[in-house]
Amino acid sequence: MSNKAISTPAAPAAIGPYSQGIAAGNTAYISGQLPIDSATGEFAGQDIASQTRQSLTNVKSILEANGMTMANVVKTTVLLADIGEFAAMNQVYAEFFSEPYPARAAYQVAALPKGAKVEIEAIAVK
Repeated sequence: MSNKAISTPAAPAAIGPYSQGIAAGNTAYISGQLPIDSATGEFAGQDIASQTRQSLTNVKSILEANGMTMANVVKTTVLLADIGEFAAMNQVYAEFFSEPYPARAAYQVAALPKGAKVEIEAIAVK
């Protein structure tokens, strides 16, 4: 099995030695997505709702570049700068997924790149 980089201009470019995503067989591993709008290079907003929406939109765009949808996602990890914003993040998160929902872990972290409020990674299977 060979690994193939997944890349799309519809999501922010990787800013280091990593790929937006990697396809390995029928599985896609999507790198943690900050809430950066690829058209502007800026955060989509300063609140947790707009940042969560943009992070998940970036995940969705990378999946689509690999011929997948959010329905293919089996696992996500959500990193939050403030776990107190979990409920607001979760409300937006629910807009992107339907049953059966992917498995998920959510953590508060000390800090995220560029001062983001959220970063989301995903694993998807065809």
